[in-house]
Amino acid sequence: MKILILTGKLASEIVNRASSKSEHDVHTLTINTPIAAFLTPRRIIQELKKLELDYLTSFEIIITPGLIRKDVGLVEEKTGIPTYKGPKDAADLPVVLEMIEKLELSSQIPADKLIEDELRQRALKFIDEFENNEVNVKKLLKKPENIMVGNLPVGEDFPMRVLAEIANAPLLTEDELLKRARYYLENGAHMIDIGMIAGESLENKIPGMVKLLKDNLGDVPVSIDSLNSKELQVAIESGVDLALSLDHGNLNDVLPLVQDYKIPVVILPTDFSKNWTPDTVEERVCSLESLVEKCKGIEVIADLILDPINSKSIVESVMACHNFKKRNRIPLFMGVGNVTELLDTDSVGANALLSGIGMELGASVLFTVEESGKTIGSVHELNVSSKMMFLAKSRGSIPKDLGIDLLILKDKRKGETIQEEMDVPIIPGEEDYEFTQDPLGSFKISVKDGIIQVTHYKKMQPMISVQGKTAKALYDMIIKEGLLSRIEHATYLGAELQKAEIAAKLGKNYTQDFPLF
Repeated sequence: MKILILTGKLASEIVNRASSKSEHDVHTLTINTPIAAFLTPRRIIQELKKLELDYLTSFEIIITPGLIRKDVGLVEEKTGIPTYKGPKDAADLPVVLEMIEKLELSSQIPADKLIEDELRQRALKFIDEFENNEVNVKKLLKKPENIMVGNLPVGEDFPMRVLAEIANAPLLTEDELLKRARYYLENGAHMIDIGMIAGESLENKIPGMVKLLKDNLGDVPVSIDSLNSKELQVAIESGVDLALSLDHGNLNDVLPLVQDYKIPVVILPTDFSKNWTPDTVEERVCSLESLVEKCKGIEVIADLILDPINSKSIVESVMACHNFKKRNRIPLFMGVGNVTELLDTDSVGANALLSGIGMELGASVLFTVEESGKTIGSVHELNVSSKMMFLAKSRGSIPKDLGIDLLILKDKRKGETIQEEMDVPIIPGEEDYEFTQDPLGSFKISVKDGIIQVTHYKKMQPMISVQGKTAKALYDMIIKEGLLSRIEHATYLGAELQKAEIAAKLGKNYTQDFPLF
């Protein structure tokens, strides 16, 4: 394919380097402008008119810089040559040229965005087709390492399922409980867990909670998290799809009911009734294997207990999972929240890494809670990382270039910085402007549940509030309503609203006039 790529002076070296490595017949035209984003379709048409007609018409495709704001369809209209936007970053050109015959390029949308969308759609389609292949699912469920929890297939051959716990559920109102469950589902949870309160017996609360969730969440499996025998018994009678957890201490009390109701259970290698926990890797494995023997005839999910870092030993707990899984064809449970809630780091990378370890171990369930600010978003992160690991496992590849990712604060590729050297005076930036109160009033900005609210005050009294998800939507409306009059007030408001938008997207706390990071 013969391709003409247009660029500005600053990016020309990168564009030429990328073009020379392509298998296509790629030519470049450097237009006399420092920054490609300054180009317009009309300017491009003027530049193309300078080329010999035979040379111009020999091209099958024209690719313009992706940073051009306007639709470049006008170029095709005037030249008759299909014209599309390339990537925003010239460093992405090799990928675009590699996929150019498979992509439906656009005159409006930059090519790098199209590549992301295409790869993402392919990845999600693969997972969706796998999940909806009823014949294959039935075949896989015949294997002992795969089971059904409610209507959900769970096991080593399926994507790891995210079980999200509603902590201290008995203390919540019905509205709060349902809101929390729906939040988890919207963020990708496959199952919802009712977290009880350790040391208390609140079985009277359980039937109402189970009924509320079952009546409102459709086919979503609901579980109970307790070691209290009475609470587990009431939950099973109330219709939960999964009970966690059974150990040597409560097994005899709960097992007969589990056998009657034929629901799967999560089992632990402990005896909390005697405050006993295994000390060594082999003790964990043997203790759990003996529990498996006692649970013959029911479906179990094995929880070797993932330890927080430097509490007992996360390494030994992973080794226990590995050794148990090598010896037993039983679904494996990983309480990743044990690690993330007790580690002062952002949860994104931690959840992705733990999911990868889980995939290698053959884990079936990733269990988490979002109790602290640093773990907000963990359900979404585990849902995405579960898909990533399933794709990597299915393709026999590392979890890279899959079409879906968890890159949030950093870019995948290190772009080449292009900066124009200009023969102009350089003035150092300084905070040197005395703020003057805007006679039209002031603003109070807050962020809650991803929504930014700006309230306009005049003489200390609230007058009107504007709500939205983006800084632009808010300041456009503020300008339209004529709520400010001074340029320094406008620049201050723009900076604060952008901070608020970033906070809303990242789930960070926002406090007006204070830095985000």
